[in-house]
Amino acid sequence: MPPHSATDRAYEYLRAEILSCRMAPGSRIVEGEIATVLDMSNTPVKRALGMLMHEGFVEVRPRHGYRVTEITLADVQEIYQLRQVVEPAAAELAASNATPDQLQQMRNLVEDDPQSSYQERAQSVLRFHEVLAEASGNARLASVLSGLMDEMQRLLYMGLDISGNVSHQAGEHRELLDALLKGNHHQAREIAEHQVEIGRMRMFEAILESLTSAGGTADRVVLNPPPASNGGEA
Repeated sequence: MPPHSATDRAYEYLRAEILSCRMAPGSRIVEGEIATVLDMSNTPVKRALGMLMHEGFVEVRPRHGYRVTEITLADVQEIYQLRQVVEPAAAELAASNATPDQLQQMRNLVEDDPQSSYQERAQSVLRFHEVLAEASGNARLASVLSGLMDEMQRLLYMGLDISGNVSHQAGEHRELLDALLKGNHHQAREIAEHQVEIGRMRMFEAILESLTSAGGTADRVVLNPPPASNGGEA
C-alpha cells in the first residue's frame, strides 16, 4: 500500500479524536497545536480540517476559528429517524443476501465477553450495524448507514450514562442474527425496527437525565466527559 500523506495522517488523527469525543463537541481546534502534535506543517492539517468540514464534524465560526461541531437534540432525533428508515431495510435485504462470511462476522460480534471494556462493546455494536448494512448487498445503503454509525459513535462516547444501553443492544443483536440465519426477512425487519426505536428511547432518557442534572438548555446535549480513571466507561 502507498504511504499515507501528511494530510491523510492529520485527517485520520483528527477524525479519531472527534469520533471518540477526546475532542469534545464544541471544542476549539487550533491548527498549529495539531501540527505540533503530528510533527508537520499547518497546511496538511488545514486540508484535513476542510475534509472534516465536508463530513459535518468540523465547522468554522467567525472570529473563533475551527471547532468540533456540536450535537443538538435535533441532531440526535434526525439520526434515529434516518436509522429507522435505513436499518429495517438493511435487515430485510440481509436476510436474503448475507454471505456466510458476513453472518460469521456478525456471530463473532455478538459473542459475550464479560471482560470487555465499554469501548470494546460499543465498537462491536457499531461494527455489527455496518456489517448488517454490507450484508444487504446495497452499497449505497451501506454507505449511508456507515455514516450514521460514525455519528452514533460520538453519542456513545460523549459521557452519557448508556453503558446499560450498549449491553442491551449486544443481546438484541443476537435475536436479529437468529432471524438472519433463518432467512426470515419479515422477522428481521420487525426486529430491526423495534431495536432502533428502543435504542432511541434509551438514548433520549439518558440525554434527559444529563440535561436535568446539569441544568442544560433544552436544545443542547450537555456533555459529561468520561473521567480518565475508568477509561471512558459511560
